[in-house]
Amino acid sequence: MRKLSTILTINQFTDRNKKQYISISKTSEKLSVIEKIGYGVGDFAANLIFQTLLTFLAFFYTDVYKIPAGTASIIIFIGGFIGAFFNIIMGIIADRTQSHWGKFRPWILWTALPFGIGSVLTFLTPNFSETGKIIYTLLTYFFLVLIYSANNLPYVALSGVLTGDMKERNSLSSYRFVAVLIAQFVIQSLLLPLVLIFGHGDKAIGFKNTMILFAIIGTICLLITFFTTKERIIPSKNQESSVKQDFLDLCKNGPWMIMVLVTILVFITLSLKGGMYVFYFKYYLDPTAQTVFLNDIGFTSFIEKLNILLINMGFVNFQWPTDVPTSAFSLFNAGGIIFMIIGIIFSKSLADLFGKRNIYIAFIFLSAISLLLFNFYSRTAIKMVFITQLVHGFLYGITIPLLWAMIADVADYSEWKNNRRATATVFSAMLLGLKIGISIGGALGAAFLSKYGYVAEEVNQVPAAVEGIKLSVSIYPGFIFIISAVLLCYYVIDKKMEIQIETDLKERRGTELQ
Repeated sequence: MRKLSTILTINQFTDRNKKQYISISKTSEKLSVIEKIGYGVGDFAANLIFQTLLTFLAFFYTDVYKIPAGTASIIIFIGGFIGAFFNIIMGIIADRTQSHWGKFRPWILWTALPFGIGSVLTFLTPNFSETGKIIYTLLTYFFLVLIYSANNLPYVALSGVLTGDMKERNSLSSYRFVAVLIAQFVIQSLLLPLVLIFGHGDKAIGFKNTMILFAIIGTICLLITFFTTKERIIPSKNQESSVKQDFLDLCKNGPWMIMVLVTILVFITLSLKGGMYVFYFKYYLDPTAQTVFLNDIGFTSFIEKLNILLINMGFVNFQWPTDVPTSAFSLFNAGGIIFMIIGIIFSKSLADLFGKRNIYIAFIFLSAISLLLFNFYSRTAIKMVFITQLVHGFLYGITIPLLWAMIADVADYSEWKNNRRATATVFSAMLLGLKIGISIGGALGAAFLSKYGYVAEEVNQVPAAVEGIKLSVSIYPGFIFIISAVLLCYYVIDKKMEIQIETDLKERRGTELQ
């Protein structure tokens, strides 16, 4: 049981129709492990879909559904921007939602099933003409990004009202992003093998069956999040403000402006390089060298024994595919994700000691340097590619929980400066940056393929296309990360200010609730 430092009850009655009675209990704001895990699995659900979009949408559109790369780029760009700006509307709606479940938890419940349905529809391949395919992908992708916004904006805003304790918030972020990286591991390491297994070699059928499985798991996880969490930080009546006032507050919030730009740049990088790695292994790295590397580290032998075991157990249709780039790509991602998780373990203690901002700047810069190294490796330098990926995973992993914890701090900063709290509006602006970043990054990946002369499923790509693929996982994303590190030097919420904001808000909230 949680230790209660204070129990303060506010009885709120609505208008003369007596529509609602709400009892709010304020605790010490220490979160149980169950609540942290329950919150984290919500991001596991979201990232089963998000990471699939980030890593495989361009590949699915161009190589599976056979849409021209230039057209795919436009669809990803426009769809992402629609979802991005819907976040603002969703933030306004969520901040003004009133229910006995709170402001944000109801949206997680209401959108769980539609989110699953939308994710399946987006990865179906109905046999339409080229124009019909374009219309279908536009409609399904737009539907998915709108539902994703309606689900994910309230989810991320929820982290800002579960607790006002910044150390607990750092801890919550760590739980959350371990769940994110587990989802990322599943998608980046296992999705292509699962697609080949569930489709018996047919990628279209494989994507459909895999996404149905992910949709079922994701819906269940979102329901777990709804039932295991509790909103604790609730604005008092005298802190309610108009939509206009909320946005005026944001425009005067310097840290918010910095974080929006940083969020855009970070997700441009993640979307661009994440979506291009599959092409990097398929068309840049030498397949013979990949085979030798997998043999030398014992991976091929391990997979052969695994397949024999599955056959003996009767799972004839569930064997790891023999495609070498798929295996190397999966192992590459798995190694990076494992080291990201190790980085996350160090994140909280480093942030508590030196402050979120300083740690983020240092490690996002170092991770950028590791990305730049990919540009200097030959097509046969498979060992160095893998070692660099492990280093990059660890360095970037340290930054992962800090981004969202810093955004929650920006919401506190806004309340501290303006005496008004608009949690969802702050987070909606950050998700706007996320969606813009994903849209630009994903569109850039598809656009680069088109610009450099890529031809889908062509074994021997032109040299320009191969070089463009290499640049898209090294130089381009590396420099974007460096720019984000420079921007954060102007972010004023350092460790000293974090402590001041937390102390002042605790005193202010305590006074208001007496």
